[in-house]
Amino acid sequence: MKQLNFFVVKNIKAIEMIGVLMRVFSFSLVSWMGPESPFLFVWIFNTADAVTLSWCSILKKDRAYTVLNLFWIIVGMVGIARTIGLLHH
Repeated sequence: MKQLNFFVVKNIKAIEMIGVLMRVFSFSLVSWMGPESPFLFVWIFNTADAVTLSWCSILKKDRAYTVLNLFWIIVGMVGIARTIGLLHH
């Protein structure tokens, strides 16, 4: 784990940019496609970017972005659960 954290810290700017671009892509897909969006894919992709950005913000000790991105992980898990039918209105 220590080596992986070292890799992330060494490449943090690039990894953060990938996470941000993932988020932009997932929300753009929903904006463009509307109700025909592949919601399960979007929720999984959005949750993956939240994990990526959370990891970076934890390593940077940035509490505000850590809270924000951990929140997005929770939102993503709820979105995934709703999309596959585990949660109902």
